[in-house]
Amino acid sequence: MIRFNPWHWGLGGKLLLAVIGLLGGIALYAFGIEPNRLVVRETTIKLPNWPASLRGLRIATFSDLHAGAPFMSQDKIRQIVATTNATNPDIILLAGDFVIQDVMGGTFMEPEILAGELKNLRARLGVYATLGNHDWWYNAPRVMQALETAGVQVLENKAVKVGENDTSFWVAGLADLWEGKPDIPNTLKQVTDEAPVIAFTHNPDLFPHLPSRVALLIAGHTHGGQVFLPLAGRPVVPSQYGQRYAQGHIIENGNHLFVTSGIGTSILPLRFRVPPEISVLKIE
Repeated sequence: MIRFNPWHWGLGGKLLLAVIGLLGGIALYAFGIEPNRLVVRETTIKLPNWPASLRGLRIATFSDLHAGAPFMSQDKIRQIVATTNATNPDIILLAGDFVIQDVMGGTFMEPEILAGELKNLRARLGVYATLGNHDWWYNAPRVMQALETAGVQVLENKAVKVGENDTSFWVAGLADLWEGKPDIPNTLKQVTDEAPVIAFTHNPDLFPHLPSRVALLIAGHTHGGQVFLPLAGRPVVPSQYGQRYAQGHIIENGNHLFVTSGIGTSILPLRFRVPPEISVLKIE
């Protein structure tokens, strides 16, 4: 009888066994644990010329729910809604990709079911959304109608003013860069006074095209790469700029961008060192 005893192996065999165990543990975490997490990350963003009357504004934002993907059940969406409300936001901005049609191990969720949960989001200045590429690939009018029926105002190349008097500002929703035909000039023409403008869209690659009139652009789409390896970085980021706009607060030429890393998954149901995130931005 041959007995399996790895401790009788040489050093090379023991190292191989250790590597196999480590890789197995990483795979278990990446496919089974991290995608099911939910973190709240608060970021303070200091904007030049931001009015004193608006300092401390709290914006809750998340993107890429991909409802029906693994770990993105109706119960999980209820948890996301409750957790977002608990951050006590002044306004909530949802940066697209509410649905997904095909993902390994997932089950498609009707947009009306998803919207039925999102209708419970609460913020004193309202809840606004813009659509992502997956929403367009599925059925943009249906997704938009489901959200609007649930009380979530969809801004596709549209700007609205929120707040009152000296505490008012503009929210401009820009259509998705890949599928939605964003129209920056005509959207900003809807801004009729000097109050500050916060814009949001799905794809952050729109950022270099925005004028300085926009104080901050909020986006999603990248999922933070879903995988963030030590030293190697993020192997896959769906952006023509690579890792440049992958995640977090970016400042270029005095302009500000914040990219939230999303909550759901796409293509492969894994995340590694990029946990599902609700982002809370405190504007100073």
